[in-house]
Amino acid sequence: MSGTVTAVSSNGEYSFTKPNRDSITLLAGLGVQGDVHAGVTVKHRSRVAQDPTQPNLRQVHLVQEELFDEVGAAGFAVAPGDLGENITTRGIDLLALPAGTLLRIGAAVLEVTGLRNPCLQIDNFRQGLLKQVVGRDEAGNIVRKAGVMSIVKEGGVVRPGDVVEAELPSGPHRPLERV
Repeated sequence: MSGTVTAVSSNGEYSFTKPNRDSITLLAGLGVQGDVHAGVTVKHRSRVAQDPTQPNLRQVHLVQEELFDEVGAAGFAVAPGDLGENITTRGIDLLALPAGTLLRIGAAVLEVTGLRNPCLQIDNFRQGLLKQVVGRDEAGNIVRKAGVMSIVKEGGVVRPGDVVEAELPSGPHRPLERV
């Protein structure tokens, strides 16, 4: 499986959206250099309030650009960085990857840890968008579409146009759960 990076984004301040950049630098074990969510322990405010010593399994947030096409068809204008993601991709089904998948992007390597669990801030950004990115399947199971979270295994610079190569883990695959 492979795809392409279409945008990279980071923000040194807490904000729902992240401005696009020419490149971002991923730091092993930390996340995106200069990004407010980089660190060994959790940085998301709700997670810090629960237990600030938890490991940061949400160092880098990736969203597939195809989601923007889907919500756009429902009348929601969303662009790269708008959902707070660091890396926007096209051509790779991030949501279908099993936990532990390695994503090779340029010289960097990410390990997919789970699904983003979107919160009400999405409706503050675009009213009604939360229902577009979280729903239920035919069996009543919750379906989260707001991207995947990862940790940085090997650092490096990531730019739009870089190829994203997925390396699936060996053994039985575990489906992604929210992190």
